[in-house]
Amino acid sequence: MASFSVWDYVVFAAMLLVSAGIGIYYRFSGGKQKTTTEYLLADRNMSIWPVSFSLMASFMSAITLLGVSNENYQFGTQFVVINFSYGLATPIAAYLFLPVFFKLQACSAYEYLEMRFGKKTRLIASLAYTMQMVLYMGIAVYAPALALEAVTGLNQSYSILVIGIVCTFYSTIGGMKAVLFTDVFQSILMFAAIYAVIICAAVQAGGLGPIWEAARDGGRLQLWNFNPDPTERHTWWTLVIGGMFTYLSLYAVNQTQVQRLQTVKDLKSAQRALWLNWPILSLLSLSTSFSGLALYYYYSTCDPLRQGRIKVRDQMMPLFVVDAMGAMPGLPGLFVSGIFSASLSSVSAALNSLAAVTLEDYLKPLYAIIKKRPLPDMQSSYPTKIMAFIYGIICLAVAFLAQFMGGVLQASLTIFGVVGGPLFALFSLGMFTERANQRGVITGLVTGIAFSLWIGFGQPRPPLKMLDFSVEDCSRFGGFNSTISSPFVMAHQMERPDSDYFYLYRLSYLWSVVLGYVTTFMIGYGISLILHCIGRQGTERIYLDNDKRYINTDLFCPPVAKRMKRTLAKHIENGGDIEITKRTVINKSDHTHL
Repeated sequence: MASFSVWDYVVFAAMLLVSAGIGIYYRFSGGKQKTTTEYLLADRNMSIWPVSFSLMASFMSAITLLGVSNENYQFGTQFVVINFSYGLATPIAAYLFLPVFFKLQACSAYEYLEMRFGKKTRLIASLAYTMQMVLYMGIAVYAPALALEAVTGLNQSYSILVIGIVCTFYSTIGGMKAVLFTDVFQSILMFAAIYAVIICAAVQAGGLGPIWEAARDGGRLQLWNFNPDPTERHTWWTLVIGGMFTYLSLYAVNQTQVQRLQTVKDLKSAQRALWLNWPILSLLSLSTSFSGLALYYYYSTCDPLRQGRIKVRDQMMPLFVVDAMGAMPGLPGLFVSGIFSASLSSVSAALNSLAAVTLEDYLKPLYAIIKKRPLPDMQSSYPTKIMAFIYGIICLAVAFLAQFMGGVLQASLTIFGVVGGPLFALFSLGMFTERANQRGVITGLVTGIAFSLWIGFGQPRPPLKMLDFSVEDCSRFGGFNSTISSPFVMAHQMERPDSDYFYLYRLSYLWSVVLGYVTTFMIGYGISLILHCIGRQGTERIYLDNDKRYINTDLFCPPVAKRMKRTLAKHIENGGDIEITKRTVINKSDHTHL
């Protein structure tokens, strides 16, 4: 156990004060967050740079920073291939999905689902997203607090309270502008924390070369695994295909990212912001991967877990900070600031997006039912801030409850992945198919989530196959404790062969989002076709008005919309009664138009 020095606390406190100060500034500047457009969408006048950094920061949580470095320490560098998948997925998100959301100009991504299918689809999808993000928020605060307390002595409960309160404060009063600019500031700290680890290790190693050589000698340099076996944890196929689906489930249809992309003035700016996000994201990901090799260099002769100094390897990086940087005043504080900045950026993104979903998908429809009129925009800002504050309190509660959940932590992280695939398939059914209807897609969504949860939670699973770890020389870390290491060795000696486990439980975790997507899409589209054939489909994109049929092609991705327009033009030339319109029905019974 090590404690923070005075300078470490000064650096950490400065990070919190700057973050809170940005929120205060945007509360009293501009339009003072009086409208929901300003509060939730930053008046749609942001430049692409802060949006790009915010897209990255909300994706790279503290769990990711600690986990990616640990991934390269335990399993080698094969994981870096996932950055290639991000580049392949970016044009799909930018040119197929993003134009649809921009044409609708809807604050909630799930408003699209009501326009395309109906109210039930929108409600079910937004509820799934809400549960997903509430669980993830608590873990995003709890996990780094747990890891840091174990090796730095930074009290876990105080860490959760401080981070939760500061994040809720600036997210609630400052709105989207405060969130975006604090994300930029916190992104810089995230890079600083990772590079502090790399530079410190390089100084001790006498350059980057010895770090690379140690990784090579330890079998950590792995990059060209093209094994098609889906049960192998990381190969080019699992990382490229699984990485693409994971990226698209987050950047193409996820409310958190879609809302950020709509804070710029036009579609081209949003597409540029999304393209710019890729190199920023990959730079941090690759840097974090190399920091894992730096950790391996430092502990190549004495693995801390086998020595008994830590309980889980997610504590590797905080332990390195204590061992290698503890005597440098301020540097541990900089590292902790960077790690908690990753938590702050992820949680603030979730708070703002959850407030938007609650306003658009729950409060406004309820208000319209009760008052028989829409909620005025000038009256929407205050309840939205209240909801952001309430979600902040819920985040704190989940973070404190997480310490009593045990294995549910991993289960909650699994939910974050397995819900994303089916939701991505739901939007794909709407934008890429013409015959998908509400009954079909709801059946597909429920089935897809259930199947993904089964695959994600099914037990027992084969243990992970890690690379070798040495304890041949632990003299500089206080010797070697053979009593603590013996269970570690015995566990590996008692492993069952993989063939003894159920095949689906042996699949790489990256296939869960793919299987969830495929299951939802196939069942959703299949049921829709069956309902169409028996004449019970509800094709919400077509409706009657004064004995004419109208169709809104804006609800489909550009290539599909273009093909539909050509087909409809020929149909009209032949005397058909279908017309193309930008209007969309929300309630077909009363022909209400948007």
